[in-house]
Amino acid sequence: MLRPRVIVCLDVKGGRVVKGTRFEGLRDVGDPVELAARYEAEGADEIVYLDVSASREGRGTLLDTVRRTAETLFIPLTVGGGVRSVEDVGPLLRAGADKVSVNTAAVREPELLSLGAARFGSQCMVASIDAAREGAGWRCYTHGGSRPTDLDAVAWAAACKERGAGEILLTSIDRDGARTGYDLALTRAVTDAVPVPVIASGGAGTADHLRDAFTEGRASAALVAGILHDGLTTVGALKAALAGWGIAVRSAGDEEGAAA
Repeated sequence: MLRPRVIVCLDVKGGRVVKGTRFEGLRDVGDPVELAARYEAEGADEIVYLDVSASREGRGTLLDTVRRTAETLFIPLTVGGGVRSVEDVGPLLRAGADKVSVNTAAVREPELLSLGAARFGSQCMVASIDAAREGAGWRCYTHGGSRPTDLDAVAWAAACKERGAGEILLTSIDRDGARTGYDLALTRAVTDAVPVPVIASGGAGTADHLRDAFTEGRASAALVAGILHDGLTTVGALKAALAGWGIAVRSAGDEEGAAA
């Protein structure tokens, strides 16, 4: 079984890492290549690189930035943003990405997931789901959280898995940047609905929040961004706290754990 993973997200716009709240009010926090290297040294299990404006602006992901980021890493790199068809997946993988995350294009053309899984393997295809609470459930959004769809997040996660997604990146728009904790109800609903790994995203403020994502939400991984970018904690500190609670995270330099 996979060990619980702590994944650092680098939201990129115009070649710079940015961070905001509920996908708005973005501010510059640094260079993606430098930050990726720093977080790997701190013990991050993976890096997720998301070009947050690519779908809105109708352009492809910046392959050069992906390539330079990938060249610094020994841990897995997931890349998303601006993937419009299965033809966009290959260049990202060749640039150094280990996995490709798709949201807007998968909603528009669900066969993208099945085509990508058939050509590159399901382990390379990550279904990214941005969801906000609506009534008793959660509605999916596309285009960087700016456009509502008619899709229920839990049902869509199950459909993505059936179409070939090997992992679900699940972001709560309501919690994004709020640092009040992950949406555990949303996370648990999706982890109960799909047999593939689910990454909890949106709301990390303390190590307790990551612990709850693993224990109550049953997530396979927890995504962290703002509290690291702002220097409020480090990956190492988060992992030390998790280990203290008996959560079997990989320690920095644990090569066996990285592969587990």
